[in-house]
Amino acid sequence: MVNLCCKHCGSTDVVRYGQEGGVLYWWCKRCKRKFADNDALPKMKTPIMQVGSALSMYYKGVSIGEIREHLDQQYNNCPSSSSIYDWISRFTNEAVQKAKDYKPTVGDVWVADETILNIGGKKVWFWDLIDTKTRFLLASHMSFQRTAQHARALVEKAAKRAGKPPKAIITDKLSAYLDGIEMAFGSETEHIRSKGFTVQPNTNLIERFHGTLKSRTKVMRGLKTPESALLILDGWLVYYNFFRPHEALQDRTPAEKAMLDFPLKNWLDVVKESKGAKPYTRQYTHERVLMGLPTAYNIKKSKKKRRIPPRQLTSIRG
Repeated sequence: MVNLCCKHCGSTDVVRYGQEGGVLYWWCKRCKRKFADNDALPKMKTPIMQVGSALSMYYKGVSIGEIREHLDQQYNNCPSSSSIYDWISRFTNEAVQKAKDYKPTVGDVWVADETILNIGGKKVWFWDLIDTKTRFLLASHMSFQRTAQHARALVEKAAKRAGKPPKAIITDKLSAYLDGIEMAFGSETEHIRSKGFTVQPNTNLIERFHGTLKSRTKVMRGLKTPESALLILDGWLVYYNFFRPHEALQDRTPAEKAMLDFPLKNWLDVVKESKGAKPYTRQYTHERVLMGLPTAYNIKKSKKKRRIPPRQLTSIRG
């Protein structure tokens, strides 16, 4: 009796289907598909453990080149850079899908700040908002400018995630926050401007976060386009909130501090739970509009010019 389950449908009604490259293949009588007898997801050759390790290293700031070198040295497996980036895109999407509906129990005082990074040769502003009680990163936003519209987008995104507006938001002296918070919450939320790093209240908490973010982006080659940057920013939010323990929280994650019972504890769990399903792809239409970028609805398709053959000259016989 075969003690093996189909990777596609979970059926045990499988038979041998031959061998290729030293790997045994099986045929499932239920779903009529074949699969390899190895520790890899369907249509993948690299084992799950190695894929999970690659994602974990990536979000800890290890470059894709160094990840390839690690897999080659440890497992004699050297996938291409594009394959590793495909893993990152696919499983980041899946992690974002699984985490997006979890509502954290956060405090009433939040802190917001922004920092500038280089994306594809352009200067881009990254906005972040963190709950001071749980260290939960409620929202991130990306823009080419620092306006009240973008400050409003940040705080509204955070309120939607938390399920409530805060009583107070601490920021630096950027005037965009004053109007943005007012437009979003009116007089319901107090806006507190930081008076420096040595005077309470201040933005030291999120400044330390941005130090971590900047050290990570030095080796992240995926941040070349707004689309890839938005995806990795969402992935970083999942990693920071759900997978990365904080010393200030007694080695707990912000999600645990916010009383969230998230079933996935690391990137390996994300890969294991994938089961070869088609990944969720988040649509960034709203973010692209705020950034002033074309969306899928207003990109004008360039008409391919039809090649006109040279005029055929005919001889005239007299």
